[in-house]
Amino acid sequence: MAEKKEIIKEYSNKEITVIWKPNSCIHSKKCWKGLIEVFNPKNKPWVNMDGASSNAIKSQVDACPSGALSYTSNNASKRDSSEIIDVQCLENGPLMIKGTVKITHSNGTLEVREKTTAFCRCGASENKPFCDGAHRKIDFKA
Repeated sequence: MAEKKEIIKEYSNKEITVIWKPNSCIHSKKCWKGLIEVFNPKNKPWVNMDGASSNAIKSQVDACPSGALSYTSNNASKRDSSEIIDVQCLENGPLMIKGTVKITHSNGTLEVREKTTAFCRCGASENKPFCDGAHRKIDFKA
């Protein structure tokens, strides 16, 4: 199977940049149901960084279950290397990692993901090692 090219879209205001990776999105709708003033799929572009405060946007992005949405500070300061990483096994779903993680893929490429990343536990994802929601289609139980 041909490898999908990673698409990355960025949306900025003065304080933060929201990064969207559509190939990682599992379309949970949490972004727009939680903050339609910013994340509105009917608008082009669908992300309006002037629709809410940066803190409200960060909070909503943190709720993204797939990690397709993340953000960075435009006032880049060095990260605290002692930051605690939160790992959750979701019932019948992915392994959720909350925090900045460095991933070494099987082909040797490196990737850094910030905030929330969903890793496949069911084996059915077409976007391994990441979850694409396939666990629902195969009725994965764990």
